[in-house]
Amino acid sequence: MVSKFIKFLFCVILLGGIINANASVVVLNTTIFDDTPVSPGHPKTPVQPPYVWQDDYTLTFDDSCLGCELRLVDENDNVVYTTVITSNTLVLPSYLSGEYELQIFSGIYCFYGYIEL
Repeated sequence: MVSKFIKFLFCVILLGGIINANASVVVLNTTIFDDTPVSPGHPKTPVQPPYVWQDDYTLTFDDSCLGCELRLVDENDNVVYTTVITSNTLVLPSYLSGEYELQIFSGIYCFYGYIEL
């Protein structure tokens, strides 16, 4: 528990110059989208979701998101936006508005939460 808190503080301090004071944390849940049984040599402990902040149309990610696929899904389960995260900040298109499910895919894991644009 202490190490998670220290990691969180480190990320906040490290990204303090990048993140606007008005940014809010996007709370992410975790699911496994690959039903392949865990085999020996694969971790069996829960994975730590990445830290994501939202400031209007700008999303800020910790380094663990680099190279991951990001999707925005509307209330009808339609994928309305998809991209690969290539930097710690991403500005979403201004034509998007409303509530979306934010999905970040990393390996067999999908991290998801909700954002309002």
